[in-house]
Amino acid sequence: MRKRVFYFSMLLLALALIALDFWTKELAISRLKEQSDIILISGILQFHYLENTGAAFSILKGQTVIFYILTPFLCAAISYVFFKLPYESRFLPVHFCCIFLIAGAIGNFADRIRFGAVTDFIYFSLIDFPVFNVADIYVTCSMTVLFILLMFYYKEDDFERIFGKNG
Repeated sequence: MRKRVFYFSMLLLALALIALDFWTKELAISRLKEQSDIILISGILQFHYLENTGAAFSILKGQTVIFYILTPFLCAAISYVFFKLPYESRFLPVHFCCIFLIAGAIGNFADRIRFGAVTDFIYFSLIDFPVFNVADIYVTCSMTVLFILLMFYYKEDDFERIFGKNG
């Protein structure tokens, strides 16, 4: 029973994250599209509307078909790992990383389906960082945490428990 509650809670978290991403993008469209930037901290941070047909840093710009193919495949692979993980507190951080990755992927995938591009709106002008959105934050932060966990926290025995001795 506790395992079902856990999975249901994770589903609710994913839905809440996706809803937050949708809401912020709808705000960006309604308040920023064809409008002047909103300066939050002068010379540092602002809201700037941008439609991105590529991935992070606009790589694969205009190659939307690739994302239509890759995103469901990646979500399925992440879901497989999520359900393969032992139901233990030691693996809770990876469960959360999986949920954030899936929510970010779905958020941007939905934009591509609806608009043919991803709505980006957060801009760090101080370092001229590419414009991004909330789903991008989910993906970037979860990948960073996952990398740190895999490099410094989990050991070979943990991987064997998840994927078996033959990998």
